[in-house]
Amino acid sequence: MRRLLLHASIFSVLTLLTQVGGIAWLLSLFARRRLIAFVLVYAVLTVVTVQVAPMFGRVPLSCWTGDTLRMQSGLYCVLNRNYVSPELRTVVHDLADHMSRQHPGTVTLALDGSFPFFDGFPLLPHLSHDDGRKLDLAFYYQDETGYLPGQTASPIGYFDFEDGPTSCWDTWKTMRWNLRWLQPLWPDYQLDRLRTKSAVTWLARDARVEKVFLEPHLRDTLQVGFGKVRFQGCFAARHDDHIHFQIY
Repeated sequence: MRRLLLHASIFSVLTLLTQVGGIAWLLSLFARRRLIAFVLVYAVLTVVTVQVAPMFGRVPLSCWTGDTLRMQSGLYCVLNRNYVSPELRTVVHDLADHMSRQHPGTVTLALDGSFPFFDGFPLLPHLSHDDGRKLDLAFYYQDETGYLPGQTASPIGYFDFEDGPTSCWDTWKTMRWNLRWLQPLWPDYQLDRLRTKSAVTWLARDARVEKVFLEPHLRDTLQVGFGKVRFQGCFAARHDDHIHFQIY
């Protein structure tokens, strides 16, 4: 019974983390060297997923290649979190091309998109990101030497917060994690306001984009007070470490 509960727990966790990992674990149970079998089966399923996902209305964003647009980390691809609808992929490629033309040498980095299969399947810890219509983008950063192409302060693009005034309360009941203990670990990069403002402005003006989430203090600082640029609310994760946008 304990072994059954253990495997059921592993199946559930891997499914929630990667969507297809639970299936890979079940198949690996028939092998003598289970962990090796899991890695191999998971790799095969990942390759198959790329081919099958378009039948579910999802396509992957490029993982490691791309002069103007790519995933911020290969981790997102390993976990199958780099899938979006074909329409959203077109929009983000158009954004990246715009940024490259407007600011030569700019690399736009994508963070969480959606899983490859089934609308409504949660992409934890997000409250949305379950239909291929939403995508997070990393901020653009600079240091004393200037713009840092393809780099973020955090190794995963999230959790390097641009602190500012907020009307939300600091309580465990919300998803507004402060993670103050993490902040000293990040390099001393500054938000590239010029490029970040340019990206938000382009998204807000594109007719295909429904809304953009950004903390109010950043909306004011960057002077991007468009109707589509909205506050996500006090019960959602903070949006002063990345840009969230979604299409119609």
